[in-house]
Amino acid sequence: MKTTKYLTLLWIALLFFACAEKKEPTKGEETLVEFAAIKNGKLKDYTVDQFADIRILRYQIPGWEKLTLKEQKLVYYLVQAGLSGRDIMYDQNYRHNLEIRNALESVYTVYKGDKTNNNWKAFETYLKRFWFSNGIHHHYSNDKIKPEFSSDYLSNLLNETGVKLEGEAFEVLFNDVDVKKVNQAKGVDNVALSAVNFYGPNITNEDVANFYKSKVSPNPDKPLSYGLNSKLIKENGEIKEQVYRSGGLYGAAIDEIVKWLEKAQGVAENEPQQKALGLLIEYYKTGDLQVWDDYNVAWTAATEGNIDYINSFIEVYNDPLGYKGSYENIVQIKDFDMSDKMSVLSENAQWFEDNSTIMPAHKKENVVGVSYKVVTVAGEAGDASPSTPIGVNLPNANWIRAAVGSKSVSLGNIIDAYNNAGNTGRTAEFAYSEEELELNKKYGQLSSKLHTALHEVIGHASGKLNPGVGETKETLKNYSSTLEEGRADLVGLYYLMDAKLEELGLVDDAQKLGITAYNNYIRNGLITQLIRLELGADVEESHMRNRQWVSAWVFEKGADENVIEKIQKEGKTYFKINDYERLRTLFGELLKETQRIKSEGDYEAAQALVEGYGVKVDQALHKEVLERNKQFTSAPYSGFVNPVLVPEMDENGNIKSIEVKQPINFEFQMLDYSRRFGFLK
Repeated sequence: MKTTKYLTLLWIALLFFACAEKKEPTKGEETLVEFAAIKNGKLKDYTVDQFADIRILRYQIPGWEKLTLKEQKLVYYLVQAGLSGRDIMYDQNYRHNLEIRNALESVYTVYKGDKTNNNWKAFETYLKRFWFSNGIHHHYSNDKIKPEFSSDYLSNLLNETGVKLEGEAFEVLFNDVDVKKVNQAKGVDNVALSAVNFYGPNITNEDVANFYKSKVSPNPDKPLSYGLNSKLIKENGEIKEQVYRSGGLYGAAIDEIVKWLEKAQGVAENEPQQKALGLLIEYYKTGDLQVWDDYNVAWTAATEGNIDYINSFIEVYNDPLGYKGSYENIVQIKDFDMSDKMSVLSENAQWFEDNSTIMPAHKKENVVGVSYKVVTVAGEAGDASPSTPIGVNLPNANWIRAAVGSKSVSLGNIIDAYNNAGNTGRTAEFAYSEEELELNKKYGQLSSKLHTALHEVIGHASGKLNPGVGETKETLKNYSSTLEEGRADLVGLYYLMDAKLEELGLVDDAQKLGITAYNNYIRNGLITQLIRLELGADVEESHMRNRQWVSAWVFEKGADENVIEKIQKEGKTYFKINDYERLRTLFGELLKETQRIKSEGDYEAAQALVEGYGVKVDQALHKEVLERNKQFTSAPYSGFVNPVLVPEMDENGNIKSIEVKQPINFEFQMLDYSRRFGFLK
């Protein structure tokens, strides 16, 4: 049976490539080798592809064979559910993305002309960038991706293949319309100037504010996440919501999600997990935000079992005003060994809260339910793929965090894949001294993992709002996301040098671990993350902004004491930390102020902090950094193809085993996903 199954896979792969008019393998065995990228339990090569500023990697699913068949089925169904909503993310990102994707993919698979010239190579690169970003806007900078081929060339491709792409959907690829997916600039109408498809083209900041101001939660102490699962449009002067639900907006994809979630519910590990899945299904069917809260309470409480997942409209980073959730799916398997080692953080969450630098009035008296796990990712979709987070803390509702708790996970196999495919050359180029490099070799990976853990488990769970202060998205508006991420970063930074980590058995030398983490954070915040920006650009992405405003603030405030020194050495710029203890104190002071801003809903202070330290870039330094970076071949951004879960059926059509395989390449997986999960075409 094993041989038969492999031959079936090979036949499918070859059939797909024949239909696609791609460069077919000269031997069928080459396709088998690509599917069999794992040898003796190890990946032969973590890197799949590289183009433009993107590197595509693989990740493994260690421990898959240790799961029971029932557990493997649960993972498989959850992965299928996630992929079924893939089209939603494309449409959320931009109103023409699906039409553009369908046309470009059709050209790619049908075109029989010259594929050796620079124009075709530019077309291939553009399509890969489009896939990676789930649309025409860069996944990180939010700028529209510029094709390096002409509109005439695309027109010729369309004519030769008989594919249609007309009007605004064609013109937008080459003109200056909708240049920013998310516009976070100060003093502009952020909604009107953002191309993201959460709002109709004629909706403004004022429209959004007025519409949601009229929404009153049944229980003010448990405010509903109004706007999370809907698109706001204006018809005949009246503002309306189009709700994402079965029978509503995105209903065709949501029905497929529900189908697979119902299968998952049938093989749930326990009653709490089954209950949570049932509520998620009900939420998808109804779009009822009260059910969403009920689901999140049940999901947060369902901590037992080996399998967990993140699924639905969740993070609000793509909304300039922080209301609308992007579709996301991550399916995860518990990493038992690492979770046991790291759960000590959640068990001591109250100690970290009590000893924080934030004002006593802003501290939680009882930090509850902060569960932390290191997990193995088994599949991702939507906003989590191909570009993925390395840590997640959910749910996002402040009242649920306070009353019930939250789940924090670190994506262990994703971090391992980054480390195995990493580029240490950049660190050597931008680090000030050999001592920094030696410390990074010894403590770099651990300090990164611990910072992620502290950020997710302690940081996002820390602090509380003052009585009567509204939700952060309402008070801090377009600065809410970067303030929250910076606040969580600061919690981690403050504690990374604390002897408590030694006492808990997490590190052998907190001082050296903290020094390593501080070196890496300041270097990244002030120098190395600039390689991700085009010269002359402002910092737009929320996480990049928070790393810069944190680093720039402590640099400025410590200037009189020379805490961080800007040094020119052999014509190159470096930032050298001279007083790590004082820097820790400055991190603590900034944490106190950032929590105050959030607790009091101080919009003016948030604006001053972010605009003053987190947006503008030293252009001379930026130019220098880009020049120094030219020597490196590794792209600044990385993302992943997903392993392929291949079920084998018995004679009755029941799953009898599921095997993990690796995709042939990036384009194969993207085209295959469009073919199998294109429910919104």
